[in-house]
Amino acid sequence: MSKPSTELVTLAVIGCGQRGKSYSIYSLSNPERCKVVAIAEPRPKTQTQFADLFKVDKTLVFDTWQDLHAASAETINTVGKRLADAVIIAVQDEMHTEVAIAFAKQGYHILCEKPMATSLEDCIEMEKAVKEAGIIFGMGHVLRYSPYHQEIDKIIRSGELGELVNVVHVEPIGYFHFAHSYVRGNWSSEKKSSFSLMTKSCHDLDIICHWFAPLVPIRVSSFGSLHHFRKSAKPKEAGNATQCLDCPIERECPYSAKKIYLESLMHGNRGWPVSPLVDGIPDIENVTDALRNGPYGKCVYESANDVCDHQVVNLEFANGATASFTMVAYTSLICERQTRWHFTHGEIVGDMTSFTITDFKRPEMPERRSPRLDGGGHGGGDMGLIEGFVEAVRTGKQEILGTDVSEVLRSHITVFAAEASRKEGRVVSVAEFEKAAREGC
Repeated sequence: MSKPSTELVTLAVIGCGQRGKSYSIYSLSNPERCKVVAIAEPRPKTQTQFADLFKVDKTLVFDTWQDLHAASAETINTVGKRLADAVIIAVQDEMHTEVAIAFAKQGYHILCEKPMATSLEDCIEMEKAVKEAGIIFGMGHVLRYSPYHQEIDKIIRSGELGELVNVVHVEPIGYFHFAHSYVRGNWSSEKKSSFSLMTKSCHDLDIICHWFAPLVPIRVSSFGSLHHFRKSAKPKEAGNATQCLDCPIERECPYSAKKIYLESLMHGNRGWPVSPLVDGIPDIENVTDALRNGPYGKCVYESANDVCDHQVVNLEFANGATASFTMVAYTSLICERQTRWHFTHGEIVGDMTSFTITDFKRPEMPERRSPRLDGGGHGGGDMGLIEGFVEAVRTGKQEILGTDVSEVLRSHITVFAAEASRKEGRVVSVAEFEKAAREGC
C-alpha cells in the first residue's frame, strides 16, 4: 500500500470539530503534500465552514461517517478506488472502534484521535483490524511529536546522562478546563465516554512508557477520586440554583459559566472553550442560549459528572526504574506539563517550553534549552503528528511515526491497568492484566 514519495496524499476527515481541524490545517500550509478531499460532519454550520475552508467538493461532503463509508464502498466496487488515501478519525471517543474497523477493512490508512477506544476489548479489536488490513496507523499521542519532547528523547537515547532511573511527570489540567471538559462536557461521564485518566492523560502515560522503551512497565498502582465537583461541595449561599446564570453567588465562583464562556466571548475569544458550545461561529445570543438550555451552563456541583478530578499513577519497569504521574484539575496552568527526568549521571527539569540539563560531571554548568515551538497545539505536537502521518502514508513506512498499533495498544493497556489498580485497591501486574484481557476477548 505504499505510495510514491512525490504523490499527493488525500485525506477524508471524519469529525470536523476542534481536533479534526487541528490536524487538517496542515494541508493548507502544505498543499503539495496532502489535501482534504472528503468530510463527514453532522452539524450543518460546522460542516459548511469546514468544507469551505478546505474547498471540499460538495459531492464529497457527508452528514455521517456511514454515508461516507457507503460512498467509498460504491467507488471501490465500481472503479476499484477509495475516496481518499487515509482517514482522520476525530469523532467522539466511544465511536472510534466502529469507525476505525470499518475504514480499515476498506484499506484506508488511519490517523485516530486519542484515546484508541474506551474499552480494552475494543482496543484489542482495533489492533487486530489494523494488522489484518496492513495499513499505516497513527495515534493522537501528540506529545511524542513536539520539538520539545523530541529533543528530550534524543538526550535519553544518547546516554549522555547515563541511564534513566526515574521520571516525575505532572499534568496540570486547569481548573476551568476541567470544569468545561470533564464536569460539563463530553468527557464528564465514564459511561458515556471513559474514565478521565484515559480520555485526558493516555498520551502522558504513553510518552512515559516511550522514554523507558524498549523496557515495559511490569507493575502499576494508582490512587485518585472525584473530590470536589459534586453536590456535597456546593456552597450553601448558592441555594437551589442549578444554572450559573441564575446563581446569586455566580461572581464569586471560579467555575462560573458566565465567566468562562460569555465574558471570554466578550473579550474577543471565539475559539476554545467557547466554540464547542455552538454549531458555527459563536455570538452572545447563541452562547447565552447554549448556557440556558445545555450542560455548559449548569452548576458544576449539580452536573452529572463522575470522573476523577485528581489521580496519581506509579509505574515500575522491568529493570527496576520507576515513574510517577499526577493528573490534577486544580491548577492555573492549562496542560503545561512539568517533568523531571533523573539519570545516573544527570538530571533534566522541564515545563514543555524549555528545560534545564544538569550533568553531574559538570554540575556548576547547567544548560538551558528552549526548543523551537512549531505552530499548532501541544507545543507543535499536533503538526508534528500529522506531518509524520502524511509522510508515512506517502512512503508506506510505518516506522516514520516511531510507533505502531501494537505499541499504542500496550500503552493503553497500562492506562487500563492503572485504573483497575485505583478501583480495586491493589498493585497490578501489567503482564497478567494483559493476559486476562486477551483471554477474555
